[in-house]
Amino acid sequence: MSEFRLVSSRLTLTGSPDTCRYTVTLPGGAVWEMTRTPAVCFSDGRVVPFPAPAEEEQTSTGTYDGIRAVYEGFESSAITVVTHVRLERTNGDLFFEVTVEGDRPGEIAYVAFPAPFDFGAAPGHGYTVLPRMQGTLIPAGDPIPYAGGPIFERDAYMPLYGQVRDGSGYAAIYDTPYDAKYCPEEDRVAPRWIPSLGRMRETRRMLCRFFEPCDYNVIAKAYRAYVKERGRLVTLREKAARNPNVERLFGCPVIHAGIAVHISPESDYYDKNHPENNDYYTPFDTRAEELRALKKKGLEKAYTHFDGWGNHGYDNLHPSPFPPHEAAGGADGMRRLAETCRELGYIFGIHDQYRDFYYDGPDFSLDEAIEYADGSHPYCSVWYGGPHSFLCSARAIEYVRRNYDEFGRLGIGVEASYLDVFSVVGLDECFSKEHPATRRDCAENRRRCLDILTDRGIIPSSEEILDCILPSQVLCHHAPFFTSDLGSGNSKAMGIPIPLLNLVYHDCAVIPWIGLPGERGGWGIPGTDSAYLWAILCGDPVYCPIDADEADIAAVKTACASAERLAYAEMVKHEFIDGNIRRQRAAFSDGTVTEVDFDAGTFRIIPAE
Repeated sequence: MSEFRLVSSRLTLTGSPDTCRYTVTLPGGAVWEMTRTPAVCFSDGRVVPFPAPAEEEQTSTGTYDGIRAVYEGFESSAITVVTHVRLERTNGDLFFEVTVEGDRPGEIAYVAFPAPFDFGAAPGHGYTVLPRMQGTLIPAGDPIPYAGGPIFERDAYMPLYGQVRDGSGYAAIYDTPYDAKYCPEEDRVAPRWIPSLGRMRETRRMLCRFFEPCDYNVIAKAYRAYVKERGRLVTLREKAARNPNVERLFGCPVIHAGIAVHISPESDYYDKNHPENNDYYTPFDTRAEELRALKKKGLEKAYTHFDGWGNHGYDNLHPSPFPPHEAAGGADGMRRLAETCRELGYIFGIHDQYRDFYYDGPDFSLDEAIEYADGSHPYCSVWYGGPHSFLCSARAIEYVRRNYDEFGRLGIGVEASYLDVFSVVGLDECFSKEHPATRRDCAENRRRCLDILTDRGIIPSSEEILDCILPSQVLCHHAPFFTSDLGSGNSKAMGIPIPLLNLVYHDCAVIPWIGLPGERGGWGIPGTDSAYLWAILCGDPVYCPIDADEADIAAVKTACASAERLAYAEMVKHEFIDGNIRRQRAAFSDGTVTEVDFDAGTFRIIPAE
């Protein structure tokens, strides 16, 4: 059995490819070990541990030292697995690479390499950091709640996780994030690599950065530095330079209202007992009057988001919803609503959709839908429009271009657009020979759709925040926490909520929260918490009800004024005041400090001197 030793200024690594055991020792004496055996899970359910290596060697270049191993003999499979563990001498970055050669299409379910770091922290001596939605801490000794762990879905807005034990810790960053998951194993967190279009294809790579001292702020800033170094940190300042209309958004509350609803009898939402609930509408002109009333009550500026403007209303006929809903006023009524927003100084924004591909849409064709490996297509009938497949992301781009040309032809001044689900649902694969798409292709195609909006001066938004979409996204619908029941007002926190996303990306996106003072719970908000206080703490704006009264508007303006001042500021630190998780403080790069007490329902905004 061979053991190799690699040394940098920031850590020492010893490793044995025979046992797949790797040990990291930090200068202060902290030790992090991998003692479990990596494995390949085949599609038939067999989980086969790595066998003894057929080859092993130490590698070296002008910048790194490494340990390379070749594994063969995975029972009845002809695959070869090559691992390469590299330690960069300059900065102590530790990379774990794995390449699978010779796999047949559909043969592999996932590859688990590297093994998870052993944790073993006693209660009160550490925690796990997960990027589940806004962010979660799991205290040592508590079970890690698990839903599936896919990167670039709600389980992981960002491709990283970390652990802290007695002051030392690491950030584990998926350097090749598009075909990946994480999986808790007792108190450990393990990366898993999944196939792309049925094959393992290119090398998969995990980067680990170690720190002492370490906490979740350090982990967040390590990831921000990683993204910035690779040119993927696109700030709001940069987005505003490309599209000056972005600055109009700062300090705006979000007004979310609907125009028309039609629920297909085949939809899961269809109400058989009360047919009147399946078809209704509010005229465009009525919405315009409601906005004028808000202006009279003192709401100087706002961002509006109107659902259901299309021919059959909300979530119908996409990606071809034209003409605007005739009974609600048609194109003329929608144009008047847009003009009213402009007169009031409000931003006119709409809901739009380029993934759900409705069977009854005028342009529906399975030839443009996502195709699975077996030649079949997705099917869903949950949403209002009833039966639909999914439009391939490669085909979505030209539909966006066509539709916004149509708005121009109709003279409807769309100033902002929300492309639904692009920044929350998992990245799609398409096996079509005519328009194949990997998950990475899907992310790039979704970004292109948002970039078409930007190039027209339209403010681009989508549902939540996925790291891979964010460079092209300005605003999200919301990005709260992963709770026990996302839709329940009495849901419980899964772990301890932290603003991990804001610590990385506060100055890169506008993230509104849905709630007013005194309200607790809500979608993605623990039942004990106030979304309004989270907005204050994070320097983010809030929603304003379309029927808000003067007191509501005063509260909205307080939060949004703070958000406007902090739009270009980085959140540099978050902490629990005196160790009390119900009292929290955030500090920003301009010197502003925010403090909230979730139990008392109070807050302080301490501006920079």
